[in-house]
Amino acid sequence: MNPTPGKINDSLSDSNSEDARQQQIRHKKKSSTELPQPGTTQGSCAFDSAMITLVPITDVAHVVHGPSGCAASIWGSYSSLSSGSMLYKIRFTSDIDENDIIFGGAKKLYKGILELERRYKPAAVFVYSTCITALIGDDIEGVCKDATEKTGIPTIPVHCPGFIGNQNLGNRVAAEAMLSHVIGTAEPDTTTPYDINLIGEYNIAGAIWNVLPLLDKLGIRVLAKITGNAVYKEVCYAHRAKLNVLLSSKALINMAKGMEKQYSIPYIEESIYGVEQINQCLRSIAAKLANPDLHERTEKLIVEETAALEEKLAVYITRLEGKRIILSTGSFKSWLIIFTAKKLGMEVIAITTKNNTEEDRTRIKSLLGQDGIILEQNSSEEILQIINENQADMLIADKCHQDTSLTAKIPFLDINQERNHPYAGYMGILEIARELYAAFYNPVWEQVCQPAPWEAGEVGNSQQEDI
Repeated sequence: MNPTPGKINDSLSDSNSEDARQQQIRHKKKSSTELPQPGTTQGSCAFDSAMITLVPITDVAHVVHGPSGCAASIWGSYSSLSSGSMLYKIRFTSDIDENDIIFGGAKKLYKGILELERRYKPAAVFVYSTCITALIGDDIEGVCKDATEKTGIPTIPVHCPGFIGNQNLGNRVAAEAMLSHVIGTAEPDTTTPYDINLIGEYNIAGAIWNVLPLLDKLGIRVLAKITGNAVYKEVCYAHRAKLNVLLSSKALINMAKGMEKQYSIPYIEESIYGVEQINQCLRSIAAKLANPDLHERTEKLIVEETAALEEKLAVYITRLEGKRIILSTGSFKSWLIIFTAKKLGMEVIAITTKNNTEEDRTRIKSLLGQDGIILEQNSSEEILQIINENQADMLIADKCHQDTSLTAKIPFLDINQERNHPYAGYMGILEIARELYAAFYNPVWEQVCQPAPWEAGEVGNSQQEDI
């Protein structure tokens, strides 16, 4: 039996999902005759986000049960890095066609899984349903059970057709799959009083590698990373941790709550992006593990790391202090840039809030102050007007707004989901400072501000005529 409806209802009823309730209220206010905007579902359906959550498990094969086009989903553009196996980078699909839609694709999926397991010997296989295979009723639950019995390799169904909901729901469906089929199925070789799980960090551009050394210095062992740079076995024994550190509450809150209910593991919600945020994260972990010596070592480490960071940032502060910037990015990157800009003495004069929640908007207003400008539409015309009226020095946005900065003749920094630099921890702040400096002082902007050669020639000819 397909458990999708029950899982969806459980995820939607999450009491912590205030954002979901606000979104439902806004959707109800919309006219029933309002047409959807082109591209509004692209990159934000449950299928994509379920894959984004699970694909960073590096030694697992990920099979898309659907048309081959679904295999080109958004997860392929996310730069989640691995320190070991690269199997997760290979895309597998059952390649459903017209005949399979009529007669069913379950047998084709089963044969494909057997061949995959024979050739690649993965630690496990995740099988993702898609819109088409969910509509025709393929029993991927039964296929996965039969494949597991045949090969002995865990084969796990993920019921995530794109039409069931948005990104947050897809993340939670992926978490339900791990809770139901993975977590608690193996035991670690050893345990310590300082074992923790990091939940909700996908090691984009290697971000987790900026944090693990800090925890190592404190003697804290990360038992499982869910799911950035994880291997399947460590997710299996994640239930033996003493604390769950939730780094993305909107995505995997149901996993933390489920593990608290089933295994009595407490959880805390923290962030590893921003100086104050990483400081608070380390302090909260030490407090929850309740060891006085650990608390002292944590405070000492924070003093050392912040002092080293301040010393390295000094050279950037002298060159960037007082510069005025405009932000047009997603919510996560907005916080990070705002915190770093304030650290460097820069002024954020405007920010777009199209992808932010009501809570985020309130927080943004408090950070920007009374003079801060909140942009609702995120249009190039509106951004260009703000640049001209407020003499902005730099635009930080996705690459779709690069032409806006060229029109305004100001430096542009592209911050997007395919980022190639780790922004977590203390080193992440330094990395952003380097990027801001490199973008602002790139010599190309000096050339952009100069008149074109033919314009310069026209100016010279007009001067000769005056003489």
